This record gives sequence, structure tokens and C-alpha cells, in this order.
Amino acid sequence: MADNRRSSLITQGVARSPNRAMLRAVGFGDGDFDKPIVGVANGHSTMNPCNAGIQPLVDRAMAALEAAGAKPQVFGFPTVTDGIGMGTEAMKYSLVSREVIADCIETAVNGQAMDGVLVCGGCDKNMPGGVIAMARMNVPGIFVYAGTIKPGKWKGQDLTIVSAFEAVGAYAAGKMSKDDFVGIEKNACPSVGACGGMFTANTMSSSFEALGMSLLGSSQMASPDAEKAVSAAASAEVLVNAIRKQILPRQIITRKSIENAISLVMATGGSTNAVLHYLAIASAAGVKWSIDDFERVRRKVPVLCDLKPSGRYVAVDFHRAGGVPQVLKMLLTHGLLHGDCLTITGRTMAGELAAIPDAPRSDQDVIRPWDNPMYAQGHLAILKGNLAPEGCVAKITGLKKLSITGPARVFDSEPKCMDAIMAKRIKPGDVVVIRYEGPKGGPGMQEMLAPTSALTGQGLGESVGLITDGRFSGGTWGMVVGHVAPEAYVGGPIALIKEGDSITIDAKKRLIQLNVTARELAARRKQWKALKPRYTRGVLAKYIKLVSTASIGAITDGDL
Repeated sequence: MADNRRSSLITQGVARSPNRAMLRAVGFGDGDFDKPIVGVANGHSTMNPCNAGIQPLVDRAMAALEAAGAKPQVFGFPTVTDGIGMGTEAMKYSLVSREVIADCIETAVNGQAMDGVLVCGGCDKNMPGGVIAMARMNVPGIFVYAGTIKPGKWKGQDLTIVSAFEAVGAYAAGKMSKDDFVGIEKNACPSVGACGGMFTANTMSSSFEALGMSLLGSSQMASPDAEKAVSAAASAEVLVNAIRKQILPRQIITRKSIENAISLVMATGGSTNAVLHYLAIASAAGVKWSIDDFERVRRKVPVLCDLKPSGRYVAVDFHRAGGVPQVLKMLLTHGLLHGDCLTITGRTMAGELAAIPDAPRSDQDVIRPWDNPMYAQGHLAILKGNLAPEGCVAKITGLKKLSITGPARVFDSEPKCMDAIMAKRIKPGDVVVIRYEGPKGGPGMQEMLAPTSALTGQGLGESVGLITDGRFSGGTWGMVVGHVAPEAYVGGPIALIKEGDSITIDAKKRLIQLNVTARELAARRKQWKALKPRYTRGVLAKYIKLVSTASIGAITDGDL
């Protein structure tokens, strides 16, 4: 065995024969008790396309683990599908599920003293949940992404799930025919796999290649394609080697490797959710990493990829163009990647990238040449000001104007805001405020894809600002600012905004400002009263009690 994690469980002869007897009942033979036990955390679910293609990948991984001399043991974890729950009470469970997934994996692996774990997941929170668990336990582990969905087609245009959300706004505004509305809905999701743009699932899976916790080239494969199952098997073989050599997550997940991951997120135009998730991953790994580090990386890394939601192409196009390895090699060549970081293969990142060309192929335009980037600096800006003393996150790609000052349109929940948008009560120049949707207030930081997509569909994506203490989908774009902290529920300044107040969002100055005097804000604070928690029982109630501010990752296992 690689270590003695299981010595008290099955390897101490006669004293442990009952343990062996139980394992014989699930297929262990005499020769299996000296093999490393590898947990296979299986996120398969028929509830969503993101996870519905996982079982074949798990089957291939299990077979490869057996062939490599390990004894795999499969267990499941729950998943919540953002695209299905969006705009409903169900969406409150999305970010909560990240913590539940991490807890489930930790409980299964440590509860059975497993020697390693292969996590196979598809939907947004599967990725950070799995890596948070691996970082906590520090048991050899690898993440296998379920793969991306293939693009839908309607009248010659590539579709993603965001196309369906934007169609709602366009149809309501009279800018789209019913035929096109129905056609988009029926064709947006043609296969299994996670949302097809550089939304949250593809952002996190691709960043895990840069982090060193997934195999290079594996994250942007289409879920139904044969190469995805081949990659799952290869991942299993690499994991067995890592168990034998005791290559541990905390040797891989370091300050340098997290910087590599965030550089990749910036270069590909990835999701705002990466900020929240990498704060949590860093915390789990015991790595010093703050919200200000994202701004530090943003300033020096260009956006190199023309990917949806603010660009033209989808994940399978990115994969065909060279994918994550090509972007990483460009960053390495230009001094923006730490090549000495260890990966799960046991080789350094520079070693893994040795055979990749320094520049992208000339027969594609998904990945831009270094001297002709989409944007000279990264797209996830950290804003601060009297509205967000702890900081907030703005996604600034695809915008013609990087600042707006306008009257506040204030809503104490997402549904109330959505009603106003659909009733066409939001006008150009407005700054929409959606509050009491933070980690504690929501609870769970609902994603605001429905309102932002409806605004885009109505043609207001660039002329209306939107700020929230909730989150945004990776599919969101526009003048949007999320993760405002402190949140309204704990009395953050966002709770003090009144209808019609002047608000300034300025991405160039990295400023978010409520244009009200300090004296007036102090008077409002004295009058403010905390709301009662929206839930008093169950997992959401527990989450309200435990969860931290968004500025440190909305974590539940910090200094409690």
C-alpha cells in the first residue's frame, strides 16, 4: 500500500476479519486487500444534461483503475442544476450544493479510509465542490469533467442555454417571433454535457487543467464523444500512479498554481463565479489568496479567446483550436505562467506543455495571437467603494462603455426585479439593485441569469447597470456587478440604497459608489432593521448560520 491510511480498517489480520468479511460481500477477493482502495465520486444524474453522460465515463474509469492495480469503490453525490432552477426557489440550493458536495465526498473517502479519489462531475458546483474536498482531505485525487454540450443550431446560428434565456426577453419585448422563440427553446440543448460557452462549468473545468488537478486537454471535450471516455480512463491510470508516489493535492494546489488557474480564467474570458470558488479552494488548501489577488492577475493577463457569452465561439470550437494547453503555453512563453508547478501526473506544468506550439494555429480565430488579443487586460475586475467596502466583481468584456451613473431601481429579491423587467418598467440609464440575495440573505447567492438575459433580450444589456449581493451565471454579460460585500442581510451599504439614489459603476476606476453623503448613510444605518432569516429549518437554515461573506468565498468551514 502507498501509506497506512487503511491499516486500522482491513490490514491487521485476524482482528480485522469482520471488516474483510463485509468487503468480500461487495466483490473483494484475497488479492484485493493489498491494493489501494480508490473512491470514485460519481455525479451521474438524469435530472440534467450536464451530468446525464457521466455513467459511461465512470465505467471506463472503474475498469482502468482495476487494470492499473487498484480496487475502485463507487459512491454518489448530489447535484443541483442551475439552468433548470434559475429564477425559482430551487436556485437557492445551487451554491449550497458546493458545500454539500464537498462534505459528501469528504465523508465517503475519509469514512472508509480510501487511498485516493477520482471525482467525475458535470454541473457548475461539482467542480469546486470536488476540489474543495480533495484539498481538505489531502488524499491523492483527480477531477474528471463530464464534458461540454455540443452547440444547438437554429437558422444557422450556434445556440447555448443562454440563447433560451435571452429569447425570453426578446420575445416579451416583441423583438422575436413565436416561431423563433420555440425553435430556440427546442434546439438549444442537443446533447448531454454542461453549458457550451465559457460559462461556469467550462470555466472551472478548464482552470483545473491550469491548476494541475485534471489532465491537460481534457476539459473542453464534448461529453458524448469517444475521446472523453478515453480521457476518463487515462485520468484513472494517472491517479493510481499518484497514489503510489503520494502526490498530494496540497503539493499541487499552491499560491503559484492558483495564480496559473486565474490567469487561464482571465485569458479565456471565464465566469465571475471563479472568484468565489477559488477563494474557497484556496481556503480549503490552506493557501493565502485574497479577492485583491484577482485584480493583480487581471491587470497583467490579456483576454486571448473569443468565447461566449461575450464572444462568438463555444467550447468545442475552443477544443478544436488547441484549447487550454495552447493558451497555457502562450502564457508560459510570455512569462505569465509558473512552469515549475507540480501537476497530478508528477511532471511540472512546463514539462506537460513542452510539445505545445508557442503560438496558436493560423487556420482558426478562436484563440487570438498574443499581439492581437481580444482585450489587453483581463475581464473580471474587482471594484470597491462605499457600496462594497469588501469588494465586488464586475465582468467587463464585450462592453462599449465601462461606466454608468444612474438612478437606483431597488428590489429586495430577484423575482420582484424580474416582474419589473417583464413589465418593461426598466429604462436605459437605470441602475438595477437586487439585494437580500447574498450568502445569508438569499440564502445561497442566486444567479441572476434570468433578469440579465431578459434585459439583454430587450436590448438593454449595455444601457442598464445591475448590482447585486447575489451572483451571476457564467452566461451573463453586460454592465453587471455581483458579490457585493458586505451583503444586505448583515447591514452592508447595499441595504441602505433608496429608490432613485444616484449610483456610479466605473470599471476603469474600479469604483462602485452610492452618491449619497456619509451623514445621510449614517442616518439610514440607524433606521435599518435586520430581516428575519427566510429559512429556519433544514440545510438552508444551517447554511445561513455558517456561511461567510462572499469576499472570502462564501465558505462554511472557516473559523466557526
